[in-house]
Amino acid sequence: MRIAWIGKKSPFCGNVTYGREITNSLLDRGYEVSFLHFAQEEAQRDDWPNCPEVPLPCIYKSQVYTIPSFKATKVLTQSLQQIKPDIVHASLTLSPLDFVLPEICEELNLPLVSTFHTAFAAKGAKIVSGTQLLAYQVYAPFLGNYDRVIIFSQLQRDLLVRLGVPQEKIAVIPNGVDPNKYSPGPSNVKAEFGAERLFVYQGRISPEKNVEALLRAWKQADMGSQSKLLIVGNGPLKPSLESYFNEEHGVIWLGFIAEETRRIEILRGADVFILPSLVEGLSLSLLEGMSCGVACLATDVGADGEVLEKGAGVVINPKQVRAQLRTLLPLFQDHPEITTLLGQKSRQRILERYTLDDNITRLEKLYEEVLSNTHVQMSRRTYGW
Repeated sequence: MRIAWIGKKSPFCGNVTYGREITNSLLDRGYEVSFLHFAQEEAQRDDWPNCPEVPLPCIYKSQVYTIPSFKATKVLTQSLQQIKPDIVHASLTLSPLDFVLPEICEELNLPLVSTFHTAFAAKGAKIVSGTQLLAYQVYAPFLGNYDRVIIFSQLQRDLLVRLGVPQEKIAVIPNGVDPNKYSPGPSNVKAEFGAERLFVYQGRISPEKNVEALLRAWKQADMGSQSKLLIVGNGPLKPSLESYFNEEHGVIWLGFIAEETRRIEILRGADVFILPSLVEGLSLSLLEGMSCGVACLATDVGADGEVLEKGAGVVINPKQVRAQLRTLLPLFQDHPEITTLLGQKSRQRILERYTLDDNITRLEKLYEEVLSNTHVQMSRRTYGW
């Protein structure tokens, strides 16, 4: 099967990781993959898929959205005509191109699948205002134009159905991680930072990630000199937060870490992984921490609460992050037996529900279903059935 994958290669975010992991796995299973992305003149990374690439011209791109240039539609159309894929899979980048892609594929008689990543809030809560609200309101009427829309949880499925997306067009395929690569193992990170107990946050340093609430809770809990909080990632709030919460308080800022082996080493050395977000989809960073056998705390937003339910981790109320962490952080510091048990349960949850291998198998079945339906529809048009 020949697959045209449309997604992102930079800047680093969950969408980038998703595209890299899925396309690498598809290549490993013998599929032909072409990667079309909004990027130019970027250094090739060792972990990036070794497949043909097509750069799509753009005016601006960020971790959240992308603005293509006027030539992008023409470049995309011509590229698909040359590639002649059996199926197109768009990992939606919050770009205007997302809305014309169904028309392009319909004209070229190409079946089209999308993955809709956009974060959302907690159960029963209104979608947080801003980018998330706009994305769901704008995208819902258009997602039905795709042959299938992949999302990560039943909660997100219910939300999209309420917004008018046809139920039969939605497929729930959770994110997955490679448990052989992201696994418990030796690490020198505690010795490197002089810590007896190590807590980690990994992700963007931006308002929706609610990192400030974590930092304030850490400072108020007075964790002592033997506990360290590592902040892995970059974002617009980093400069201001870093100046106020620093090594004096046991907070160590590592910035963005591109090297996957280094990120795995940090997770293996951690006792607790914390994700205090106000909105999420299904956090790959959370799944990676769980797969490494780390005790995980995350807010009940997006699908993260669903991942940790029934004892696989601790689920935090997004409206009470600082108060709850102020209590939980000292508890996890003083009782290593709790973090050890939770780490074992989080690892087991990954093996049961969130492996990359299972993810790809479900994706293969979806492709086959979409292709089968497409062939039936074409036969009906051809023979007038």
